[in-house]
Amino acid sequence: MVHPRTMIRLSIIALAGGLLLAACAKPSPQALGTLEYDRIALPATAVERIVAIDVHEGEHVVAGQALLQLNPAHTQAELAAVLAQAQQQREALAELKAGPRKEDIVRARANLAADEAQSREARAYDKRLRSLKGSQYVAAADLDRARAAAGSAEGRVDAARATLEVLLHGSRPEQIAQAQAALAAAVANVGAMRIVLGKLHVVAPRAGRIDSLPYRLGDQAPVGAPLAILLVGATPYARIYVPERERVHVHVGDPVRVFIDGRARAYAGKVRMLRSEPSFTPYYALVGEDAARLSYLAEVSLGSDAAGLPAGLPVHVEFPGPGK
Repeated sequence: MVHPRTMIRLSIIALAGGLLLAACAKPSPQALGTLEYDRIALPATAVERIVAIDVHEGEHVVAGQALLQLNPAHTQAELAAVLAQAQQQREALAELKAGPRKEDIVRARANLAADEAQSREARAYDKRLRSLKGSQYVAAADLDRARAAAGSAEGRVDAARATLEVLLHGSRPEQIAQAQAALAAAVANVGAMRIVLGKLHVVAPRAGRIDSLPYRLGDQAPVGAPLAILLVGATPYARIYVPERERVHVHVGDPVRVFIDGRARAYAGKVRMLRSEPSFTPYYALVGEDAARLSYLAEVSLGSDAAGLPAGLPVHVEFPGPGK
């Protein structure tokens, strides 16, 4: 039989051993971060003043809902200009396809006939003077002028005949192709301007919540500046910074436990993204010796039980650790 004092001593030794093991056990690896939602920025497509704002920050919106309106006057004027250019190119193409007017052909025939008559008269006059070349009645200068006049008249006949041939053959295929290309470019400009005009009416691309409206009524934002920032997604995700020493044990798809400040329970999560490029740990994610270490940005998706949680809440994520 064991003496009672021996039993007490054994109990004390066992308790001390348990406390020693508990003190030596390492806590589960963890990382700090914040709750976030996917963000959609709606940029300004033109330098125009905001003439209407139909929503307010924090409001939930549905896909296609009007958010704000930019002044469309200048863009509408540009659209009218490109519409006129397209119509001009359309009429020019129709003119080339229709070919020359009958009246133009008749006039070209008449011009050719008149030039031919003048050419015959000039040739006849030159012939008469040349027949008198051996006598003393015609000067050499008169002969030269008559010869030049006959040649000039023949040149006008050739030019008139060529003009008539051009009209009779109509437009060249290359001219029609060029006109078609110019019309296509003008129509494309019209389409592009209509897209720009449509973007002045800013709508929600998908359901979400208005996180920020950086500009106010009457402001004129530069091109590319965000007019509205939308938070989308049914549930938030945790953006965390994995310490360097834990990076080798963390993989995309790993289950984790997410603890949110102000909530006693743990939320089940799964690592959905893990960057391969390291960065320095942000000040709010420092844990012990991690202040001087690198960290890796990661994202943890949460389940439907996290729906409605606000963005920006601090979180810490516990990993199962190697072998767990």
